Amino acid sequence: MESSLIRPTPAVIGVVVRAGKVLLVRRNNPPDAGKWGFPGGKIESGETLRAAAAREVKEETGLLVSPDQVITALDVLDRDAQGSLRFHYVLIAVLCDWVSGVVEPADDVSDAAWFEIASIGSCERPLSASVPTVAAMAYTLCGGQ
Repeated sequence: MESSLIRPTPAVIGVVVRAGKVLLVRRNNPPDAGKWGFPGGKIESGETLRAAAAREVKEETGLLVSPDQVITALDVLDRDAQGSLRFHYVLIAVLCDWVSGVVEPADDVSDAAWFEIASIGSCERPLSASVPTVAAMAYTLCGGQ
């Protein structure tokens, strides 16, 4: 597929911080299959950023969250071995407060867990790009809680 036919797709990631930990999921599907990142996905037509973030967190982990504010936006450009663009996602990171529930990974993720924010940069598990940076930004916005 030619790069000119690929249009950016808006998506959200729900960044849930609780007691110095951040919620991550291990992705089953591209882009980043097998890597740990924030729960998220495409924004549905007519859906707000906050509603999309809450829905994606619930769908992927079973948790009920209250979306707060936008943290940042990221470009995810996925290319094949020849360098041709396959996907272009614009991820809007939304800070979310945990409300209730126990983490139960859904079908589109192979695992979900809480990770210590302080040590996420030295995590031995494969992480999606910008996870440590976005986690640190979220932690700062939460006042270090």
